[in-house]
Amino acid sequence: MTQGSTLTAACDAVGVNRRTGRRWRQAAGGRIPRPEAEKSGRYLSLEERLQIADLHLGGTGVRAIAALVGRSAATISRELARGGSKTGPLARTKYAPYAAQKQAELRGRRPKASKFDHPELALVVQKKLCLKWSPEQISDHLAAVFPDRQEMRVSPEAIYQALYGGGRGDLRGDLHQHLRTGRAIRRPRRPAAKNSGKIPDMTMISERPAEVSDRAVPGHWEGDLILGSHCRSAIATLVERQTRFTMLVHLPGDHSAITVRDCLLAAIQTLPERLAKTLTWDQGTELAQHRQITLATKMAIYFCDPHSPWQRGTNENTNGLLRQYFPKGTDLSVHSPERLLEVATELNNRPRKTLGGITPTQAMQRLLSEPEIPIVATTG
Repeated sequence: MTQGSTLTAACDAVGVNRRTGRRWRQAAGGRIPRPEAEKSGRYLSLEERLQIADLHLGGTGVRAIAALVGRSAATISRELARGGSKTGPLARTKYAPYAAQKQAELRGRRPKASKFDHPELALVVQKKLCLKWSPEQISDHLAAVFPDRQEMRVSPEAIYQALYGGGRGDLRGDLHQHLRTGRAIRRPRRPAAKNSGKIPDMTMISERPAEVSDRAVPGHWEGDLILGSHCRSAIATLVERQTRFTMLVHLPGDHSAITVRDCLLAAIQTLPERLAKTLTWDQGTELAQHRQITLATKMAIYFCDPHSPWQRGTNENTNGLLRQYFPKGTDLSVHSPERLLEVATELNNRPRKTLGGITPTQAMQRLLSEPEIPIVATTG
């Protein structure tokens, strides 16, 4: 495959079946090994470094050296600074071309050492992954807790690559199971179309007040169902748009329109009036009783356009997080209301980058601690 063969041709050449070859490739993180690149003109050669050293020793300036060597002045300046040393406060920088060439070869050597060879960093990342934190949340957490320790900083992409590559350094190879997808290999995202039924008297999202879109005012929610195996069981999810606070609604027995109506009413009626303004849902028939919900709670309900899950982006993202706890293809009816509350509490206590690093619980507590500003009628 390094030489350009397909997976099937490579398996035939080695004498193994295609399933074995695919398993070997997945064990390497799904990445096809690249052939060693030929030397290109992108990097300085030893001959160029020797020429730079001779010209620099003769007193030639950086721009003149760049013109003679055929490189940019910035390249020459960086090379002299990186491969040189000063013998005194007023002396010229002494440039050593052979040492500079050796340093460049060491820097270009692959594979590089893993960040997770540092045991303390690996331990922190492993603990947070086991709590189902995302790599981005872990990276932001490390930057906040260890601002002055570069060895304790790691990018989200470095964590993903370590997990998809079967674990590197002191990072365990099974930690990919704690990711939202649970996958050990990257796959393209293919959003599936969602069937929708006709619901009477729908108010479409285009009629929703502008204050909902900018998240400036609390009390606007998004909702949906996450379905179990063969669509026989379900859990209703509610997410407040401003704080990302999540509520999970237990649906006993079925997820018919009547059951969803009664369970949503019980959940919404626990909210303060100022936090129950609107609800945005997709066009699933489970919300066919939306008018009864609005009459009982005064909560306006708006419906998204067909096949447009991004119009409830906050809820879609939350449902993806919840799949870590409630995997697809499993029976969701086995989860009790107490278990749903436990999962919602854990999810609401995870820091969110969009909230400035605080948790949805903290954002909701701040909101509830603020006095409600009364609306004063004006005249004239």
